[in-house]
This record gives sequence, C-alpha cells and structure tokens, in this order.
Amino acid sequence: MGVEAWIDGRRVIVCAGPGGVGKTTVSAALALGLAERGARVAVVTIDPARRLADALGLDELGNEPRLVDPARLAAHGVEPGPGGELWAMTLDPKHTFDELVEQLAPDDAARDAILANRIYQQLSGAVAGSQEFTAVAKLHELHASGRFDALVLDTPPTRNALDFLDAPDRLLGFLEGSALRTLLAPTGLAARVMGRGTGVVFSVLQRVTGVDLLTDLGVFLRSLGGLLDGFRARAAAVKALLADPATTFLVVASPAREPAEEAVFFVERLRDAGMPLGGVIVNRVTPEPPGPADPGAVAAALEARLGAALARRVAAAHADAVALAARARAAVARLGRDVGGAPLLVVPQLGGDVHDVGGLARLRERLFG
Repeated sequence: MGVEAWIDGRRVIVCAGPGGVGKTTVSAALALGLAERGARVAVVTIDPARRLADALGLDELGNEPRLVDPARLAAHGVEPGPGGELWAMTLDPKHTFDELVEQLAPDDAARDAILANRIYQQLSGAVAGSQEFTAVAKLHELHASGRFDALVLDTPPTRNALDFLDAPDRLLGFLEGSALRTLLAPTGLAARVMGRGTGVVFSVLQRVTGVDLLTDLGVFLRSLGGLLDGFRARAAAVKALLADPATTFLVVASPAREPAEEAVFFVERLRDAGMPLGGVIVNRVTPEPPGPADPGAVAAALEARLGAALARRVAAAHADAVALAARARAAVARLGRDVGGAPLLVVPQLGGDVHDVGGLARLRERLFG
C-alpha cells in the first residue's frame, strides 16, 4: 500500500513531523509523484538550505514557485503525466508578511506608509519570524490563485506543532485582544504616548538620533488600525483551509524514540483539533539484511570465499545489521500501536543520500508503492 489512497483528491497536503526525518525530501517526492500522475503541483518548503534546490536542479528557490525543467526530470527517467508540472519554492517569512500587508492595505498610500515605517520594519521581522502563520498564509494565497491542482507544504518541526495549528487563532486573539484595543483607542495608551510630556522626550531623542519616533509610532498605529479587518478575514480563511476536507495532514517520523514520540504527540494534536489526518510515514527504517540471522551460519557460508578471519568479521557486521533491523521493526510496531489506528507506511532507508531527482524518484517509488 502507498500514500495514493491518503492524498487522492486532496488539493492541499501538509507534511508535518520532527526535524531530521527527511520531511523536506518526502514532501518533494510526494509532489514528484503527483506530477507524474498529471497534476500541476507546487512543493513549498520552509527549509532555507539549498538541498531541495540542488536536488531539483534549480539555481535557487525564492518566495514564488519556480518550474522544474521537464528535461531535468526526464534525464532521471521521470515523466510528468499529461498536464503535469512540478514547481517548487522556499518560503521567505518576512517577504510573505510584507506581501500580506500589500494585499490587505486599503490603498497604495496606506501600503507605502506602513511598509516604509521603521517600527513596522522591526516588528514585522519579529512577527514574520513565526514561520507557522506565514507558511499557511502563503499556502492560502497559492490555493486561492487556482494555479495549481495540488500543493505540498513542508512545515516547521513538530516542536512548533501547537504554534502551527493555533497560528490563525493566536493572530485573531492578538488582533481582537484588549491590549491592542487599548493601544489603538483614542483615549488609551496611544493618546498618552502622544501627550505633551512624552512628546518632549521623543523630541530629545529625535535631536540625538535623527529618528522621529513619535511620527513613526503615530503612522504605525493608524496604519495598523486600517488593516485589522483584513487580518481577521485572512486568519479565518487560513484556519478554514487547514480544516477543509480537501486538505490532509501526513505525519513524517522515523523509528528513533524522540521522533516517534513527537509523531504520536502530533497525531493526537491533529485529532484534538479536528484536522484531517491521512496517515503516518515512518521514514528511514533499517531494512532486514538478506541471509540467515545466525552469525555462525553466515560465517560458515562465507569462509570458503573470504577465509575464516574475514568471514567472522562480516558475520559480526551482519549480526549488527540484523539487530538494528529488529530494533527498527519493534519501534515501528510500537509506533503503530501508539498512533491509535492511524494508517502507517514504512519507507526503508535508501542507499545513499537523496541529493538529486534520481534519489527523489527512488523515494517516490517507496511512497506510492
């Protein structure tokens, strides 16, 4: 069995899980398999490293999807189906947040004022640093554009799982919270900041630094007030997209103890949040080595060709591989019990690193069966 039954008819596929389990390459291999089946698909990664760009033969990946050259795919025996295309991009959180402001600003003047505002530039860097909301905001933008049949999102590690799933609610809570309303109220903190005494302090700072903080703060507060309704609507739309039946979550894990525990936690979190779970992909599982498990039998079979000393060393290495495979098999069985009946797909450790389209194609074969 492969993942096809989990993702059939889904327009958004969210790959979640701990770091270091091959989540980015699994996401790219899923997108590759969908393109082979005739889908126009984009894979969106938050990984700033060049691994995905290098594997797909792209000079770089930016904040907009780039088409992977079909000739590059064909050179590795990969042929997209009729109408199928593979696109890829790496999320730039700060740029995405700026784009969101541009879209939600009521007019060009308001847009330019807030983007040029020094307080916004500092604050947006901190807000956009939360990759969770900007990732799903970009996903919503691409989904709404109608450019793609399917989108595959490679998410931050599961230690941020709560942040990722709760990002729309947290943004709404901030925008609708009493602290922000007080700040923006005509008689609240904003008015006191603009008061005469504080104005003297800001005037001194302006003479010393050359920065008019009072004016910047006033522009920022007025501009933010004009964006609140737009942010509320976008946060609600993002939350709806995550829970949509056309969306599915795939949890990527490995047999190691900590990644497996994180995967169980995330599966439980998805269920608690009512999110659509496709299944769990257990990646990089040590395969069962060929030959007998008994080291003595292995040594005896090899002694005539290798000599007694070398045969014993090979038998010992084979015994270690058998033990690792048994440990991985037990870990997978335990993970299967802990995820409470969620579908499981075991992907064995591939020979060598996945660093090009050929490697992605081998991984795609394991994923799709």
